[in-house]
Amino acid sequence: MKQLISLLVLLGCSDLLYSQIYPDPEFSNEVYYLKEDSVIQVFRLEKNSSKLESKTKVGGIGGAESGYEMDGERSRIRLHSGTNLSFVFFTGLVAASGSNPQTDSMMRANGMDPSMMRGMSGNPSDMISLYKAETGKGKRKILMMKMGGMGFGSKKQTSSDKYTFSVRKVREGYWELVIDKTLPKGEYAFSIMGRGVSGMDGSTMLYAFGVD
Repeated sequence: MKQLISLLVLLGCSDLLYSQIYPDPEFSNEVYYLKEDSVIQVFRLEKNSSKLESKTKVGGIGGAESGYEMDGERSRIRLHSGTNLSFVFFTGLVAASGSNPQTDSMMRANGMDPSMMRGMSGNPSDMISLYKAETGKGKRKILMMKMGGMGFGSKKQTSSDKYTFSVRKVREGYWELVIDKTLPKGEYAFSIMGRGVSGMDGSTMLYAFGVD
């Protein structure tokens, strides 16, 4: 029994030490890139706010699409490999110490409902998604829906490629997002859907990066 208790204490201390080496991002409620070298570091991604927009061609006969746009065809944040990528999401002091006026205000400015975040089940994948962006004409687009025109013999509906990630809880209010497979070269963005009043217009926060 004493050996079992000692093992549990050792494992608990190991988990605590492991969680402490993960640095806190400068800003909470954002997705950061996690770089694991001799020292673990986190880097801020390109942040954009976008509203859901719908467009049609020739009154819908030429096709239609709806989604989110970002200025520029390339993100200024470049990752040199799409293999074994990890990111982190940190809610700050909210999860650990309940309501905090300063943190709540910051969350509302980011288009999130603090009460929703405090009640989050522990899996940020419920509100965070990763998409591959389409590029062209000076824009990057995350398409929720794209439908071909009637005159081309196809009404097939498509959308931007979506990539899955596994979630590991590092400590209270802090999660590591591990991309499940290698990302091909291109432009990407994490989407965090708005909550409450700020999300009624379909707005979302986008955290973009590119893979070379």
